[in-house]
Amino acid sequence: MSETKQELIRFPATRMIDVAKALSGDVRVRILEALGEKPMSVSQLAEALGVAQPTVSINIQILEQAELIDTRQGSNREKICSVGYRSILLELPAKPGEGLRRTEDIHMPIGMYSHCSIQPTCGLAARDGTGIGSPDDPRAFYMPERTDAGLLWFSGSGYLEYYFANPMPPGVALDELIFRAELCSEAPGFHHDFPSDITLFVNDVSAGTWTSPGDFGDRKGKFTPERWKGNTEYGRLTEWKITKEGSMVNGTPASSATIDRLGLAYHQPVRVRLEVSEDAVNRRGLNLFGSAFGDYPQDIVLSFVRHVEQEDGG
Repeated sequence: MSETKQELIRFPATRMIDVAKALSGDVRVRILEALGEKPMSVSQLAEALGVAQPTVSINIQILEQAELIDTRQGSNREKICSVGYRSILLELPAKPGEGLRRTEDIHMPIGMYSHCSIQPTCGLAARDGTGIGSPDDPRAFYMPERTDAGLLWFSGSGYLEYYFANPMPPGVALDELIFRAELCSEAPGFHHDFPSDITLFVNDVSAGTWTSPGDFGDRKGKFTPERWKGNTEYGRLTEWKITKEGSMVNGTPASSATIDRLGLAYHQPVRVRLEVSEDAVNRRGLNLFGSAFGDYPQDIVLSFVRHVEQEDGG
């Protein structure tokens, strides 16, 4: 028996990319076809489409995030999927930037740095907890396997610099640029009272310094692999935010740097550098955690928050 469906759902221009991507896959279109008459479980969809269940689950997640299907938990705890409407209306953008989400997030694996300056003690661990190269050998930071890093660390002073693509088209202004990473200091073994001054630079402009209180290893990180036998286990999720008025670290004013000073251009990469400076008061290195380590399932994230006019026209 088919469920009652509303005739139409309307998506604003800001949802266009999400919806278009969700509809661009053959498997996802076939899932929508299969759900046209009645709800189905993930296993039923896999059988009906002749597709492996993990593949169905991944594509279901994409459709759900785009709000093209609804899901609920069935009696046997399996996900039940359904389509709640018959048609969609997708508004087209009318001016530059209108087809973008308010916030565009770029996720960067921690091993995808473009430049670095590293000194021992230092090292990298892969996402499964095994080592990359030899411990305390800076050459490991130039091995191709670094792209699989789930944790990396260096002591003393040094830096890691990443190049991010600017997703904003010409003429689109930003209100905020936000950088997030899970970090801590680098101590022999681990040491909770071991401060390190970690500064974020964007296009060589300082966005403020966060002083990590220590290197944390008293318990297992929530996502740290069991096979990891190092001493550092988790860090602190730290946020730098650059606005039109200045910069903040974890909500506290930290620098006079504004977005206008960054010299952002759509055809130029955004250079982001995490640095423990040689002249820092606390030069005790850093640990940087990726999505497979620490307490937060994320790599480093740079968010571009575009300017939008007030909805009421004021």
